[in-house]
Amino acid sequence: METISSIAKRLNVTNGRIYQIIKEIPADKQPKKDAKGKYNFTKESVEAIERYYNSSSSPKTDIESDLVKQLRVDLEDAKAEIKAKNNQIDKFQQLLDQQQQLNLSTNRQNEKLLDTTTNNNPSQDDNPSQNDDTDVLKSTEGNEVKTSKKGLFGWLRR
Repeated sequence: METISSIAKRLNVTNGRIYQIIKEIPADKQPKKDAKGKYNFTKESVEAIERYYNSSSSPKTDIESDLVKQLRVDLEDAKAEIKAKNNQIDKFQQLLDQQQQLNLSTNRQNEKLLDTTTNNNPSQDDNPSQNDDTDVLKSTEGNEVKTSKKGLFGWLRR
């Protein structure tokens, strides 16, 4: 004699699903309940449950396979999009490197130009006054020891 649990195990479903199937099959194929409220399964009722389960599970498989196919297509599209974005990032990185190199060479050229213009045109800062205590240290013997000026624009006086 079959039970709900044995049928559920064989079909690999829950007991609740078997109860649902019993309600959905035709009344003449449904198992009858005894005085205690338990189902008495006949060979016909078990076959009806199995047929209903097999017929209802086939379309789900088709729908699931279609869903899997669509997900795979979407995954491939996402991979292609990520690859394109990575290529864009690589190009932007290359352009950024080029811009940094150009800025560096421009700064070096500007420094060279500033060095040549400051060497050709002496300014008042190149000849500090003798009374400026920040530039000159007075020794006890009367000799002056010059120190290099430090400050914000000291790099211009090289």
